[in-house]
Amino acid sequence: MNSPLTLIDLPLRIVLDTNVVLDALLFRDAHSKRLNDLLDAGRLHWVASEAMRTELAHVLSRPAFNAWRDREAAVWTRWAQTCRLAEPRPLSGAALRLRCTDRDDQMFIDLALGCGARWLLSRDRAVLKLAKRARPLGLDILTPAVWAAQMEEQRQA
Repeated sequence: MNSPLTLIDLPLRIVLDTNVVLDALLFRDAHSKRLNDLLDAGRLHWVASEAMRTELAHVLSRPAFNAWRDREAAVWTRWAQTCRLAEPRPLSGAALRLRCTDRDDQMFIDLALGCGARWLLSRDRAVLKLAKRARPLGLDILTPAVWAAQMEEQRQA
């Protein structure tokens, strides 16, 4: 089992799936406040791949996002300020066996494991189902709400 990590141990790497990025950067979800605060303070390193950037651009281009078109430039500015592009290192051992049933989401898992991320935030059930198997590999897969609650508990401790 992982030893508990505190904010003193930061900066640590974090990977965000596309829906979490939208919540944090476009919709400004309340659960994203702590995430944004830690990114701004340089206490977290958000890591994404070029494929993730491409997926976000594709999602933002959909007609369903027309109502938020005025925020798109701010999303890309925030991305540039807080995100570090990286490609995953080749995986080995148990990490190779951590396969997502949704092949489109595998890139988040591979990057998180391949870059040594401490957390992968997602609301996707297929990704969250891997949480128990990812934990022994040093990766916590959590919803943004659970992650924010854990960070708040640590802040108050």
